[in-house]
Formats: sequence, C-alpha cells, structure tokens
Amino acid sequence: MRVDSREAFGKMLEFVREFMPDLDDRVHYYSGGLPIFDLYGAEDEMQRALKKKVFLKSGGTLVIEQTEAMTTIDINSGRYLGSHDSEETAYRINLEAARMAARQLRLRNLGGIIIIDFIDMAEQEHRYQVQRALEQELARDHVKTTVYPISELGLMEMTRKRTTESLGRQLCEPCPACSGHGTVKTTETVSHEIFREIVRAVHKSREGKLLVMASTDVISRILDDKSTEVAELEASLSKTICFKAAEYYARDQFDVALL
Repeated sequence: MRVDSREAFGKMLEFVREFMPDLDDRVHYYSGGLPIFDLYGAEDEMQRALKKKVFLKSGGTLVIEQTEAMTTIDINSGRYLGSHDSEETAYRINLEAARMAARQLRLRNLGGIIIIDFIDMAEQEHRYQVQRALEQELARDHVKTTVYPISELGLMEMTRKRTTESLGRQLCEPCPACSGHGTVKTTETVSHEIFREIVRAVHKSREGKLLVMASTDVISRILDDKSTEVAELEASLSKTICFKAAEYYARDQFDVALL
C-alpha cells in the first residue's frame, strides 16, 4: 500500500502496527513528483470504469446501464472476426464477456439485481460453460453473489450484495442538462416546441412583438433551417418574431415574451 499523504501514512502505519503488525512493512510513503494515480494508472482505470461501454479484446462490447431498480449488462458481438460459425462466435464472445462482467461488477461496486443479456446460444453446454466462467471469476469477489442459469433468451439473472454506493454514484451526480435521463431533446424537437409556445403567447395577447430566447444551437437551427417556417408563422399571426441566442441556456430551455 502506497500513500502520498504524510498524515494519512502516519495514521495507517499506526493502525497496521496495532492490529496487523506483521504487515507494517507493506505500507509505504510515496514522495515522488508524479501524481500517485498517474504512476499506477488508477486515473485511467477510474475513467474507464465510469463509461457505459467496455471493449473486449475480441472486438465485442459490454454496455453497462445502472438504474434505480437494477443494473443491466448487454453483450454485443461488435466487429468480432473469429469463427464463421455463429454459435461458436457467440460462445467465444460470451466467455470473454462473462469474465469481464464479473470484473466490472467489482470495479464499479455494482450491487442489487443484475441482468446480463448474453448473445443467444443454442447449445445448453455452451450456456453452462459461460455460467461457469462467470462463477469462477466471481469467486474472487469478497461480496456475496448469487447466479441463476442462463435462460433460453440468453438472459442471466444474478444478485450482488449492496455494500456502499457504486463508483459512478460516488464520483458523479445527475447531469443538469438532461436531469439524469442520459439524453437531451434534439434542436428539431425544441424548435417545434418554441413554435407552439409562440402561438399560445399570441392567443393570450395580440400586442407587441415577440422575443424568443433559447440556446445557441436551437436558435441557429431555427434561423438557418426554418426561416421559411418562421416567415409563414409571422404572416399567419401578423407578428414580428425576434430570436436571441443565450449561451447559458440548456438545450431544452427557452422563453417566449411579448415586447
């Protein structure tokens, strides 16, 4: 164990000498100039552990999604160029994916209900071997896990005891732009929402011009691609519509005001 804080090193050494004195020679103070996370590649590992997609050596991928109810892991063949036999291809990718899935569960500290969607395999023996590969890798996990057989649909249900919050929830917070949904509305969608809001505003009051404030990309979309629609809207409502880009507005945020 290497520590780059003098204070933390002193406390850890004191603890080890009191409770595990035979291990005190394994605690070392790191005084190098390079950040300790860079020295051992911890920073890169953490960044990879926060991404949804994990790439396999075979070219396949794992897509990991964590929700309130459960965690899902979807296995995809990607650009795998192995056997031309689809059953053998699925089996080989699933074997590698099973071992990687177990590792990712530990790295990310994912718990609760976990569903793994393996590539479909027709042979029962292949499904059994993939399950065995996962269980063997999970044997290294100190957290209690329960694994159920792969179904005919290629789904494996398992549970992993929750200990603390997952790595992602410790290091991240919901995106303020999408409120944790993971997606934002397209500029096309927001443009049409603005047009509908303009009609509502005119029905409330016929006086004055209209000012629309929205994010830069939405305003660019309206002025560049929808100038004809804007002209038709102005003619039908007998209103002049002004558009102003607000850099601090989120994609789906806009205001329509009468001047």
